[in-house]
Amino acid sequence: MFYLCLFLLIGPKASDFQEQNRYVSSPEGHGPHESDIEGQPTHAHAGSGRTAVTGRLLLVLGATSIFMIAEVIGGVLSNSLALLADAGHMLTDVAALALSLFAMRLARKPPTPRRTFGYVRLEILAALVNGATLLVISGLIIFEAWERLWVPAEIDGVMMLTVAVLGLGVNAAAALLLHRDAHENLNVRGAYLHILSDLFGSLGALVGGIVILTTGWTLVDPVISVFIALLILISAWHLVREAADILLESAPSHLDMSTILGDLREIDGLEDVHDVHVWTLTSGFIALSGHGVINDPAHHMRILGEVRERMRTHGIEHVTFQIELVTLHQL
Repeated sequence: MFYLCLFLLIGPKASDFQEQNRYVSSPEGHGPHESDIEGQPTHAHAGSGRTAVTGRLLLVLGATSIFMIAEVIGGVLSNSLALLADAGHMLTDVAALALSLFAMRLARKPPTPRRTFGYVRLEILAALVNGATLLVISGLIIFEAWERLWVPAEIDGVMMLTVAVLGLGVNAAAALLLHRDAHENLNVRGAYLHILSDLFGSLGALVGGIVILTTGWTLVDPVISVFIALLILISAWHLVREAADILLESAPSHLDMSTILGDLREIDGLEDVHDVHVWTLTSGFIALSGHGVINDPAHHMRILGEVRERMRTHGIEHVTFQIELVTLHQL
C-alpha cells in the first residue's frame, strides 16, 4: 500500500490547477494560457474526466484487495496452483492499481520551471512497470506449472470451484469499470490488463474445478495455468512495447508521417517544411514541432492557422511550428 499512501499524501491540491499553465512557454504577444499557435489549447488535459477515472480505480483497488485475501486462503486450503497463481497475480494487481493511481495523481500536478510539461510522463512509466511485472509473473507461473506437470498435487475441486466463481464475479465487475478508460489511457490500460488476466485466471480455475470434480484429472490445473500465463504474456508484451515507443518518442502508430508532411506541403504559401517531429507525451497528448519556409511574411499568421487546423484533423492539438523566410533558411 506504499503507492496508495503516497497518492493520498503528496497529490495536488485543488488550488494547484489554477496555476496549471503558469510555466508553459508561449511566444511573444501570447497570454500565459495560450499556446504558440493562436487559439490552440495548452496541455491542461487532466480535468474532471480523470477525476472520474481515479474514483473507478479506487473502487477496483478496494474490491481487488478484499478478494485477494479470500483467494489466498482458498488456494492454500484447496492446494490449487491455478488459484494460488491467480492470488499471487492479484497481489500485483493491488500494487499495479495503486501505482496507476499514484502516477495519475502526480501527473495532475502543474508544470514547473524545470519540468515544463509537468509529470504527465509518469503515467507511461507506470504502464511500463506494470507491463514488465506481468511478464515476470507469466514466467513464474509457467515455471511452477512445469514442475507440477511432473509432480501432480492433490486438489480440492469444490474449494477451487467456489473461489473461482467468486473471483469471476469480482474481476468481471472490475474489468467493466475500467474497460472504457483502458482504450484512452495507457496507464489505466496497464491496470486493466492486470484485472483482465485475473478474469481469465478465475475462468480457468472455474473450468479446472469442474474438470477435477467430474473426472479427477488434476493435471488440468497446471495446463490451464500455462494457458493463462501465455495470455498474460501476449498482453504484457503489447503494453511494454507501446510504453517503450512513447518513451522513445516514436511517432504514434496510428499516424502516417508521409500523410502529415503531405498535408503541410499542400498549404498555399508554405514553400517547404523540415525538422518535423511527432510524438506522444502521454495518453491522449500528441505533439508536433516543425519548421516551415515562406517567401512572403505577410502570410505568416494565415499559414500558422492552417497548420493548426490541418493537424487537428490528425488528432494533434499541441503544435509548435516555426516560420522562416527563404533567405534565412538558405543561410
